Amino acid sequence: MKRFFLIVLDSFGIGEMPDAHSFGDFDVNTIGAVSKSDKLNVPNLTDLGLFQIDGVNVDEKIVRGTKHSAAIARMTEKSAGKDTTIGHWEIAGLVSPQPLPTYPDGFPAEVLDEFTKQTGRGVLCNKPYSGTAVINDYGDEHLKTGDLIVYTSADSVFQIAAHEDIVPPEKLYEYCKIARKILVGKHGVGRVIARPFIGESGNYTRTSRRHDFSLLPPGDTMLDVLKATGKDVIAVGKINDIFAGKGVTEFVYTSGNEEGIERTLEYLDKDFEGLCFINLVDYDMLYGHRRDVDGYAAALTYFDQKLSDIIGKMRDDDVLLITADHGCDPSYTKTTDHTREYTPVIMYGKNIEAVNYGTRGSFADIAATVLKYLGVAGDIAGESML
Repeated sequence: MKRFFLIVLDSFGIGEMPDAHSFGDFDVNTIGAVSKSDKLNVPNLTDLGLFQIDGVNVDEKIVRGTKHSAAIARMTEKSAGKDTTIGHWEIAGLVSPQPLPTYPDGFPAEVLDEFTKQTGRGVLCNKPYSGTAVINDYGDEHLKTGDLIVYTSADSVFQIAAHEDIVPPEKLYEYCKIARKILVGKHGVGRVIARPFIGESGNYTRTSRRHDFSLLPPGDTMLDVLKATGKDVIAVGKINDIFAGKGVTEFVYTSGNEEGIERTLEYLDKDFEGLCFINLVDYDMLYGHRRDVDGYAAALTYFDQKLSDIIGKMRDDDVLLITADHGCDPSYTKTTDHTREYTPVIMYGKNIEAVNYGTRGSFADIAATVLKYLGVAGDIAGESML
């Protein structure tokens, strides 16, 4: 009974890609930034081979030799993007040659007029904004008028923030579903995101009841292939939302990294055959976008500590693969957005040889590797590393 545990450390890039400048990124390096923090202590990831991956450039005292116990690789994003949706789709074997639409000047009237008509509520903001800043700047007016705070970012997202006392989360989810039906075709953004918040003027805080409503993947992924052959496809965290439920057989949402790791440990104790696909979002949401280097480093340290428990529960036929979906350099001050970077692969298991697969041409090689290991054939992008 083979089980494959695929963990995405959301936004853990390992260095700038050659085309980063075309995405507005210059001299970005997430791993380089966090390696300078005294909060970083990752002996397990070090022993597995994180710092032996092609192009990883950190202080020599962190590296600790040249040996590694896992298979390692540097992954190149082939898709035209640097966002969560496109990154995960490519990890799952679906390359996106065209970027999803973004709205640096806000959403057009044709979108917002229809949204207002169907929800019966007005709109505030309508421009790219920090998620924490937008509720502080528009929260008071929202409370007075009941208008919804709509904003975006450099990513392909339509975000709706609302105070839970004014718009209960379930009602906010209804509004997001309305927006999702409107935002198709040329306005088919990757995600519509519910951003509920609480608190009083000058002290608003977002809650854990965020919910993502993703665009349906335009083609089959490894999730569909595995499900069609009777394998289990278990989604932990926001994985189910990213794929709009397509190809998923079981899912559980989480409030952040700690709960995501706990759910992973629980699934390690369960019998299933197939894939457990996990997203740990805090690196991106709490530390990358907020440009918190020490927080990012401390979160990696926590994961590394729990990695001992994860590996300790692995069975003889289990494989663990750790990767990322894009970068979000917490030291980059030009923007607070994602950064176009290579991502790591650390693949460990008793059946996995500890070799360096070099630099790969696509995140989709992960999907091909998963299918190969689980003995399933599928018509998706990517070449197996096995």
